[in-house]
Amino acid sequence: MYETNLPQPLGSVAGRDFSPKQETITAEQTDESMRTYSVNINGISVNACYEEENIREIFLPLLHTLTDLYKEKHQRIIAFLAAPPGAGKSTLSSFLQSLSSENTDLEAIQSIGMDGFHRRQEYLLSHTLIRDGKEISMVDVKGTPETFDLDKLEEAIKRIKTDVSCGWPVYDRLLHNPVEDAITVDKNIILLEGNYLLLDMDGWRNLSFYADYRIQIRADESMLKERLVSRRIASGHPAEEAKAFVDFSDMYNARLCLEHSMKADLMLQLMNDGSYERMVPV
Repeated sequence: MYETNLPQPLGSVAGRDFSPKQETITAEQTDESMRTYSVNINGISVNACYEEENIREIFLPLLHTLTDLYKEKHQRIIAFLAAPPGAGKSTLSSFLQSLSSENTDLEAIQSIGMDGFHRRQEYLLSHTLIRDGKEISMVDVKGTPETFDLDKLEEAIKRIKTDVSCGWPVYDRLLHNPVEDAITVDKNIILLEGNYLLLDMDGWRNLSFYADYRIQIRADESMLKERLVSRRIASGHPAEEAKAFVDFSDMYNARLCLEHSMKADLMLQLMNDGSYERMVPV
C-alpha cells in the first residue's frame, strides 16, 4: 500500500460530514495488479494503492470472516484494527469499508476511529506527565496513550456493542479537539481502528474483551519514521521541526505499539514496498 497525504481544509464545523469520504476509486494504472484508492479522512486527502493480490488473498477473506461471525452470532460485531502511527490504518480501514459495499455476499462494515477520544486541548495544555524522569506538557506529546480519555473510550465501545444506533466522536484537525456525536454508528459490523486498541498495558488491555475479532499491523521502524516525517512536512511543518517531533513523540508511540501489543487473530506485516504479508503468531 502506497500512500500520500494532502491537507484539505473542510470549513466550519456546522453541517460538516465527518464520515470518511471516498472521492474516487479508479483502476486507470496500466499495471492491473494495483488498485488505487482516494479518500478524505478528517480533512486530509489520501491517495493509496493496494495490491490486487492482497485484496484477493487477505482483505476479501477477512471481510468474509467478519460476515460469517455476524451471521453466527446474530448481533453486532466489533473488530479492532490496531497499528502503530504511520502504518496507514485509517486509510486501510476506510478501504475495507468501501470494499465491503462492492460485494453483495458481504455484510457492509462501518469504519470508525479512536482519535475522537483525544483529551481536549485545554486539558492537555494544563496537565503534564513524566517521561524519562522529566515533567513535560501533555500537549507536547499529544497522541501518546495518556492523552486519550480511556474510560470514555471504553464506555463508548460498550455502548456500540449493545445500541442499534448511537453517536461517535471524531477528531477535528482544524479545531485540534474532538467533536461529539459527529457520526452515527448504525451498521452490523463495526471496524474500530487505532494505535492502542491491543496495547498490553493496565486499562488498555481491558478493551480487547469487547472485540469479536482482532487485527494487528506491524511495520519496520525506519519505514514508519520516513512516512511520519513526510506526512508532517506535507501538512505544512518545516522539515527539521517535523523530524524533531517525529523522533520525540511519534516514534515513541510507534515503538510502544510494536513492543507492547497483544497478539491478534490476524497479524499483518506492512512491507517496504507497500504490500502486506500474513504473520504467524508465536
